[in-house]
Amino acid sequence: MPTQLDLALEKIIGELTKEGQPFATVPFERGGVEMPAFQMAPPTLAHYFAHFCNQHKDLEFLVDGDIRLTFGECWHAATHVAHGLATIHGVEKGDRIGIAARNSANWMIAYMGITLAGGCATLLNGFWSGDELAYGVRLAECKAVIVDAGRAKRLEGTDHSAKLIMMEHDCAPSEGLKDIWAEGPTAMAMLGELGPDDLATILYTSGSTGNSKAAYSDHRGVVSGTMNYVAQSAMAKILLESQGETIADQPCALIAVPLFHVTGEVPLFLQSYAIARKLVLMPKWDAEEALRLMEAEKVSYFVGVPLMSYEIATHPNKDKYDLSACKSFAAGGAPRPVEHVNKIKEAFPGGFPLLGYGLTETNAVGCGNFNENYMAKPGSTGKASLPMVDLRILNDDGAELPQGDVGEVCIRTVANFRGYWKNDEATAAAFTDDQFFRTGDLGYLDDDGYLFIVDRKKDIIIRGGENITCIEVEDAIYAHADISECSVFGLPDERMGEVPAAVFRVKDGAAAMDAAGLREFLLSRIAPFKIPLAEHIFIETAPLPRLGTQKIDKKSLRERFTAEMENA
Repeated sequence: MPTQLDLALEKIIGELTKEGQPFATVPFERGGVEMPAFQMAPPTLAHYFAHFCNQHKDLEFLVDGDIRLTFGECWHAATHVAHGLATIHGVEKGDRIGIAARNSANWMIAYMGITLAGGCATLLNGFWSGDELAYGVRLAECKAVIVDAGRAKRLEGTDHSAKLIMMEHDCAPSEGLKDIWAEGPTAMAMLGELGPDDLATILYTSGSTGNSKAAYSDHRGVVSGTMNYVAQSAMAKILLESQGETIADQPCALIAVPLFHVTGEVPLFLQSYAIARKLVLMPKWDAEEALRLMEAEKVSYFVGVPLMSYEIATHPNKDKYDLSACKSFAAGGAPRPVEHVNKIKEAFPGGFPLLGYGLTETNAVGCGNFNENYMAKPGSTGKASLPMVDLRILNDDGAELPQGDVGEVCIRTVANFRGYWKNDEATAAAFTDDQFFRTGDLGYLDDDGYLFIVDRKKDIIIRGGENITCIEVEDAIYAHADISECSVFGLPDERMGEVPAAVFRVKDGAAAMDAAGLREFLLSRIAPFKIPLAEHIFIETAPLPRLGTQKIDKKSLRERFTAEMENA
C-alpha cells in the first residue's frame, strides 16, 4: 500500500506537471517511442545558464576558499571564457573541449564557458594517471583541454594531440582562466545557434569492467535530467512547507564529490542554478573540515558517497559543530549499507538520510528514497523519479518481468545519453528496441514500486551453481560496528568455479580483527556458503582503492588478490 508520504508526493508532482504549470510535460518521440519532456525547459545549457544566472544575479553562488562569486559574476566570467575559446583558440560548435582539473570555482566557470561557446564539455577524470587522461582525450577527440598544473604534469610525454590550456585555482576567474579570457559577443550569439539536439557533454564510465567509455549527451538530455531534479526539489519544498517546516532563505550545499562525476555535475552543480542554491567547495575530502564548513556556511543539503555522510555522523568531534541547518544527508554513486541509515538519523534527528540512484548514462536520473520512507525501506533505492522516469525490470530478451522477480534494471527517459562516442556496438547493446537503457544492475520492484538493487549483472559470484550477490555479503560485513570499508568479489576456484572473497578495513582506533573473527560475526547473519573462507578474507590498513566516481575499485582488488593467490 502507498504510504502517506508517497500519496502526498504524487499529489504534489501531479499539480506541478499540470498544463500551464512549471513542470508540465509534452510527448517527445525518440526511436519511434513517445516519452515525456518538459514543455518549458530551456532548450540548451547555454539558455539555462543565461536565464537563471540573470534571474539570481545578485545572490551568492560559489564559495571556494577566499573566492566568493554571485550568479551574475559567474555569468560575466563565463561569457569571457566563451569568447576567449572562440577567438583565441578557435573553438567551434560541437568541438570537444576537455576539463582535467580538481574541483574549484574556476572549473565551474570553464564548464559554463565551454557550453556558451557551443563546445561539448568533456569531463575528464581528475584522478586518472597521465596515460588514462591521454586515452580519454584521444577517445573523445578533444580539440583542447583546460588543465591545471597537476594534470598537465601527468600528461607530459603522453600520446594525444589536444592543445593544453592552463588554468589555476584559488584565484579570481580573470586570473585563473586568463589564457581563455576575452570580452566579446560569442555567448549571446551562440544562444541563437544552439539547439536541444546539439552535443552538450561527454562523461566517462567508471571503468570497473575495462577501459572507460565516453558517454555523450545532447542538450535536451542534460537539461531534462537537471530539470527533473529541480522538479523533485520543488516537490520536497512544498511538502516541507505543508508540514510546517522552516525553509532556509537560500539553500546551500557542500561539494565534496568530483564535478566530473555525474552526481557532482547534474543534481549538485547544474541543479543549483535553477534553485538559487549556494555551493561551498572543499578541494579534498576531510570529515572535520566538512563539519567546519557546514557550520560556517549554514549548509542545508549534503550529498556524497555513502561513506562521507557516515563519517560526518560518527565523527568524534561532531557535537562541537552546529549542523542544525542541514536537513538532508544524501548519498549517491554507490550502495549505502543499511546499517548506516539508522546511524545517520540518530546523529541528526532534525534531518533525514536520502538516497538517489542514477547513472552516467541517465544523466543521474533514476530513483530516489526520501525521509520516513527511506527509514522504512533502508535497503531500497526508492521509486522512479517523477515525472520523467519509466522504470522496468527486464530479462535478457527485453521482456518485462513480474513484480518481485530479479532482472536487469532498465530506464527510459529523454535524459538518457545518446551513445558511447565512436562505439556503435556498445551503444546498440546499451538500449533495448523500445529505448530502455540497460543499466547493468540487477534488481526487483516490491509491491509498492520500490526498487531494490541486488547486484551488478556482471558481479554476481557463481559458486558451484549457487548465486552470491556481493551487496548482500558487503551489507552483512558493514553491520559490524568496527568496519570502515569493505568489498566483496569473486576469485577463481578450480573445484567451485568461483568462490567469494572479501577485503576490509577497520575504523581508526578500533580493535584489530582477524579473518576468523569476521567469519564468526557473519555466520549469524548470512548463509555459510556466502561467507568467504578465512584464506579469502584480506585485511587492509590503508583506504581501499577507489575509482574517480569514488566507488571502491572492485576490479583492481579482484585482479590483485587473484594474482597473489596464483603466485602463492
